[in-house]
Amino acid sequence: MGEFNVHRVRFFNYVPSGIRCVAYNNQSNRLAVSRTDGTVEIYNLSANYFQEKFFPGHESRATEALCWAKGQRLFSAGLNGEIIEYDLQALTIKYAVDAFGGPIWSMAASPNASQLLVGCEDGSVKLFQITPDKIQFERNFDRQKSRILSLSWHPAGTHVAAGSIDYISVFDSKSGSAIGKMLVDRQYMGVSKRKCIIWGVAFLSDGTVISVDSAGKVQIWDSATGTLVKNHLVSNADVQSIAVSPQEDSFVVGTAEGTVFHFQLVSVTSSSSEKQWVRTKPFQHHTHDVRAVAHSPTALISGGTDTHLVIRPLMEKVEVKNYDAALRKITFPHRRLVSCAKKKQLLLFQFAHHLELWRLGSTVATGKNGDTLPLSKNADHLLHLKTKGPENIICSCISPCGGWIACSTASRFFLYRLNYEHDNISLQRVSKMPVFLRSALQILFSEDSTKLFVASNQGSLRVIRLQEGGFTHPRAFQPQSGTVQSMCLLAVSPDGNWLAASGSSAGVHVYNVKQLKLHCTVPAYNFPVTALAIAPNTNNLVIAHSDQQVFEYSIPDKQYTEWSRTVQKQGFHHLWLQRDTPITHISFHPKRPMHILLHDTYMFCLIDKSLPLPNDKTLLYNPLPPTNESDVIRRRTAHAFKISKKYKPLLFVDLLDEKTLVAVERPLDDIVAQLPPPIKKKKFGT
Repeated sequence: MGEFNVHRVRFFNYVPSGIRCVAYNNQSNRLAVSRTDGTVEIYNLSANYFQEKFFPGHESRATEALCWAKGQRLFSAGLNGEIIEYDLQALTIKYAVDAFGGPIWSMAASPNASQLLVGCEDGSVKLFQITPDKIQFERNFDRQKSRILSLSWHPAGTHVAAGSIDYISVFDSKSGSAIGKMLVDRQYMGVSKRKCIIWGVAFLSDGTVISVDSAGKVQIWDSATGTLVKNHLVSNADVQSIAVSPQEDSFVVGTAEGTVFHFQLVSVTSSSSEKQWVRTKPFQHHTHDVRAVAHSPTALISGGTDTHLVIRPLMEKVEVKNYDAALRKITFPHRRLVSCAKKKQLLLFQFAHHLELWRLGSTVATGKNGDTLPLSKNADHLLHLKTKGPENIICSCISPCGGWIACSTASRFFLYRLNYEHDNISLQRVSKMPVFLRSALQILFSEDSTKLFVASNQGSLRVIRLQEGGFTHPRAFQPQSGTVQSMCLLAVSPDGNWLAASGSSAGVHVYNVKQLKLHCTVPAYNFPVTALAIAPNTNNLVIAHSDQQVFEYSIPDKQYTEWSRTVQKQGFHHLWLQRDTPITHISFHPKRPMHILLHDTYMFCLIDKSLPLPNDKTLLYNPLPPTNESDVIRRRTAHAFKISKKYKPLLFVDLLDEKTLVAVERPLDDIVAQLPPPIKKKKFGT
């Protein structure tokens, strides 16, 4: 791999927002996740659980409910009383409708996905018709005495169960009349609680209603008679969420103690046809409240205050050992939050509502391999740049020279000019930015810092020429005819002649920067792109996909390179393909054109294209051979992949120069230390 001086950065104080809701779409095998800051993320479970889309958060949007309808239409509702539909192509909010019932606590789509129900603070249950372009209010159900905290449709669409405080109501969906009420016992561990909150309900095909509540109970009800069939006390704290499998043979609940319980419908005896619900498996993958759960055909999905999205496979449902057979714990976004100005050794960190600019420390000490060198000059926090307004920052970037910073929110685009005088820094905002630059999804500076490339959510690509006083009028690239899709990833060649752009689908387009025309399109691939970069000198485009495949495409020749064809013919090592976090950044060695540097969350890898590829019989994570071995043996055990797992979790890795590497880590313990304290549980022997 070679020797590098590594700047080990741990002062990026990034804390992800907690998970509030999850919604699984069985048709597209996608998972929608909403967080406490209003951010909504879309994960493609068929593409190695890659986070392919996201909608930035907003301070006034406290999402309390999330659901899919009409196949690919996504809705959310929250405490601001609005129902929101998301545009999954442009990655923006399509519209917002006020339900006029106060804060919305729950929402559910009908089984045929043509109607939407919301439960409100004032006790009303409101029915909306889903039209091709919008939603339209249809009628109110009978109003209840307290807020509606949970809703569930009968699979036939004939009835609706609504969880409130101390009782569960059953409605006729056609008339909206309340036809039944089930009172919940307030008793908890022999003590009468003041209120019992029904956090979740599930309506099954046979008329059974399952409820979870603040008294730690999972209760099975007969909706026809309104009687309690079975009571399961599973927790000393609230049971906050429930999800049922599509086959209705199992369900999962999440508790405030961080435990997830799996219930299955099993026969009473081996010879009996009578079945009952039995608690079969507890899982403790969370430290805090499990606020949301989902049940896919092959896995249990949970998320909560500890910010982790956990996918726990059901081994009896997994047929072959592949991506679906591994436990996943997704903590960090699958996009870059760090950018680097190599020439000035600056790092720009992106937070929800501000940016931080740091200058790396330096040392004059020397040492041998593996030594930690003392700093002669500490890292400097140069700038804290806060954006105005309630919107979260979508993307940001610093120019390679360190003289420009650009960032974007959903409605504003900011460009700043930085001036450095000794240890002082001055900031000047460039005014009168064009309106069409708003809601940029990706921003990138050219290598010489004279051009700024902006990808909008409407599928347009624009280039701005930068000058000392500001900028020249932006010019637009001609889009490919017949396609309008948002561009999520950009890469520019070091000579500034080529621009590669990847959309929300799997396609990659290469543009000629001088002519502003489409040069070529990389052959389509089934899995989305996670990272791309253009190599110096050769102008080869390196593309990483979510299934861990890496391709190299020659832009001048408009075809895959010989090395890429060799890789696809032989195949990657099976351990490489089994990694569960995507590659998020690719860079190149400035003096060694055969070297490619890339990283995911738990490793960074230097690929030497001059060496042979490892096969499945070779050690992929190849330890360094003993120094006393001969050169012949060292060459025999060497292969193209040099992997380091010393630094993790990694948010960013790049080469500052030929001998210096910067690695930005975010230890999980540092994140947990900033979370609210979990519920204290009595442990044996303490």
